[in-house]
Amino acid sequence: MFSEATIEQIEQRYEDAKKQYRALGVDADQAIRTLAETPVSLHCWQGDDVRGFELQPGQVSGGGIMATGNYPGSASNAETLRRDAEKAFSMIPGKKRFNLHAIYAETGDKAIPRDEISAEHFANWMAWSKKNHIPLDFNPTFFAHPKANDGYTLSHQNPDIRKFWIRHDLACRKIAEAIGREQGEPCIVNHWIPDGAKDQPMDRMSPRKRLIEALEQIFSENISPDYCRDALECKLFGLGSEDYVVGSHEFYMGYALTHPQMLCFDMGHFHPTETIHDKISAIMLFKDELLLHVSRGIRWDSDHVVIFNDDLRCLFQQVVRGNFLSRVHLALDFFDASINRIGAWVVGTRATQKALLAALLEPVQLLQSFETNGDGAMKLALLEELKQFPMGAIWDKFCLQAGVPAGAAWIDTLIDFDRNVIRKRSSSNG
Repeated sequence: MFSEATIEQIEQRYEDAKKQYRALGVDADQAIRTLAETPVSLHCWQGDDVRGFELQPGQVSGGGIMATGNYPGSASNAETLRRDAEKAFSMIPGKKRFNLHAIYAETGDKAIPRDEISAEHFANWMAWSKKNHIPLDFNPTFFAHPKANDGYTLSHQNPDIRKFWIRHDLACRKIAEAIGREQGEPCIVNHWIPDGAKDQPMDRMSPRKRLIEALEQIFSENISPDYCRDALECKLFGLGSEDYVVGSHEFYMGYALTHPQMLCFDMGHFHPTETIHDKISAIMLFKDELLLHVSRGIRWDSDHVVIFNDDLRCLFQQVVRGNFLSRVHLALDFFDASINRIGAWVVGTRATQKALLAALLEPVQLLQSFETNGDGAMKLALLEELKQFPMGAIWDKFCLQAGVPAGAAWIDTLIDFDRNVIRKRSSSNG
């Protein structure tokens, strides 16, 4: 259905496009090299609607997270999820990582409490990672558990519940350290603690004090930063915490500025009229590293599949213009159960890479010279003209070099996999 251009056509278009960019002082070859060396961490939870493989008695409601939709063929076990991820990888150019949540542990037929999980429960994931040359990242899971039913975990007023979640987080950091040692590079651990209240609490201070105390205990553990790097994710609100989030933007900003941990900015966790691109240069003046969760919010904290829109373009413009790329970790964070889940992975990752490529192809020095000289109209004019430059030809060359389908040709692969694999799955075999 979607014909792929020939190698000769891709090469010719690339040479023509390269000349256009070269006239502005942009090296397209270097842009491709940089893009090829910049990893994007795909998130396991897009493949199974954030269910995981944890064995728990009874139905669990404690959460703060939800995936909507009922598209057929969701992965129901780790092997299927890994195969689905591999299919997505085959359609995505460049370096990839894979981001796990604690609830994706493989414990056989034994229910393991979250505060007792260990690296052995992720042995299959580490073996798969090594085989496919895909480094792993990690996340504690502070939702979908009886001890999260009232919306509080690390900030809970009950000390026994707090201790449980502290033990869980400590276990996760040890798992991440083991993963990092195995793969020979740091495992990025993102701590999202969804504690908060649906309606107005009388006491907003005490949970935040308890959260600080819990974090101090967690990060006092001697975990090597060579193998485990920690980030703290702030949030405006979420399901069940519409009025009050303990770990707000201001809370984690203050914590990160007084502690070694990274901040995590999620594109979908801010007010609908607010974007994060302006925040990057502000925080990078004070922190060495930053974790970016690439998502798409629509009117609320909804984590829609990423597309190549203005928000995404602006995000990577600021990363590249500020020369922050080597200090930023990129991870996807969206989940949509209403569409083909593998397609969501591929669309979101390729969109992220396209936005980065667009930023790498900007004649930054020339544009900055216009700005410095007060030539605002010239700067604006060139930015507008760049929107018509043949970036697509550079992207197709990147895909060709990476050995993945260029243009829309990958959609045929997705259609075939959907018809012959996804829709034939039963809930019993995953």
